Amino acid sequence: MLCVWWDQKGVVYYELLKPGETVNTKRYQQQLIDLNRSLFKKRPENQKRQHKIIFLHDNAPHTAKSVRDTLEALSWKVLPHAAYSPDLAPSDYHLFASMGHALAEQRFGSYKDVKTWLDKWFAAKGEDFYWHGIHKLSERREKCVTSNGAYFE
Repeated sequence: MLCVWWDQKGVVYYELLKPGETVNTKRYQQQLIDLNRSLFKKRPENQKRQHKIIFLHDNAPHTAKSVRDTLEALSWKVLPHAAYSPDLAPSDYHLFASMGHALAEQRFGSYKDVKTWLDKWFAAKGEDFYWHGIHKLSERREKCVTSNGAYFE
């Protein structure tokens, strides 16, 4: 399982889980803390901003009190999002869709091979790739509203 957090400049943090590993509340809390650490290392300009980080959970409500408490402690603003809306999840409609095409002919012999491939693939994408995926969200959100919430892709 790949857990990835990205913004309009690129991948901020990712975790490639080993076979059999899952994301539970405790692990997700730690991922958020690790993400925050990586965010301020990779995006130091965010430390100077007076606005909060706007955070979008993709495809999961993450409503556990301990997760909400962690997000509150980080002072992140959580963007409301339907529990499962691939039309409105930038990772689904943009990042993973593109990655899926690149993975079509790939075969990996080890966990390390997958991690190496991911590092190279993420690095090879230009900032414009990530910018486009994030900024397409408002257009897709409007399309979802006008289609009365119906899936459109």
